[in-house]
Amino acid sequence: MRLSMNEATVLEKSNLEKDLALCEKYGYDMIELRTMDCLPDYLKTHTIDDLGEYFKTHHVKPLAFNTLCFFNNRTPEDYQKVLAELHQMCAWGKKIGCKTVITVPTVDLKKVTRTEIHESAVKCLKEMGKIAASYEMRISVEFIGHPAASINTFGEAYSVIEEVAMDNVGITLDCFHFHGMNSNVEDLAKADGKKIFIVHLNDTEDFPIGSLLDEDRVWPGTGCINLDEIFQNLKKIGWNADIVSLELFRPEYYKMNPDEVYRIGKEKSETVIKRNF
Repeated sequence: MRLSMNEATVLEKSNLEKDLALCEKYGYDMIELRTMDCLPDYLKTHTIDDLGEYFKTHHVKPLAFNTLCFFNNRTPEDYQKVLAELHQMCAWGKKIGCKTVITVPTVDLKKVTRTEIHESAVKCLKEMGKIAASYEMRISVEFIGHPAASINTFGEAYSVIEEVAMDNVGITLDCFHFHGMNSNVEDLAKADGKKIFIVHLNDTEDFPIGSLLDEDRVWPGTGCINLDEIFQNLKKIGWNADIVSLELFRPEYYKMNPDEVYRIGKEKSETVIKRNF
């Protein structure tokens, strides 16, 4: 089992150059590139070809672009902006060997029915999937485990993916989000493991379902999520991606030396991984 680092874990005291160096130092195999801040900041002083050359000459490789935000139930104008971002990420992906774009559903929709959400998500993802396929890329939908998110459980996300029915459109299963709205493990047990493209490893404090925020995330294995149950079910359904990605948004961790975050993150992650793989 390989380990990736999501750059969100060390936002305040790091940057893409530091993250790449720390991935190499601590033996992380892959990295999730932040397209909202870390990658654009890097491109102010480097080119995308520079990044591609780095990946060619170092152990660490790109896992995914994170994140293409709020794709469903948008105005026509805003949706076109989403598609433009997708084209940009895919063009970058071709340059650096990154094959996956993670996208998240829209939040804070007002009085929109579940049927309307489902239909919009299916329609958008079919179009987005075709665009990604033209670049030989994949779209991975990350449901958000919070009441404000339009798609907030694994079961809802999987029903969308089933109807889209495209080989290059799948799911990002974030353990925090799976727990956050009490996603049904039976839905996971019935899923096709090949449709789960990305797995985010994390844990959380034991706050009530529906009230959890990203800041409540903690090191894997130190919170209340039944990570073993999730991973054992992933194994049973044929998930074979062979990589998990550490993603935390803990304010206390942002204040730490990034070197320590990478070191502790790997130690905690490997403890969970070794129990299950």
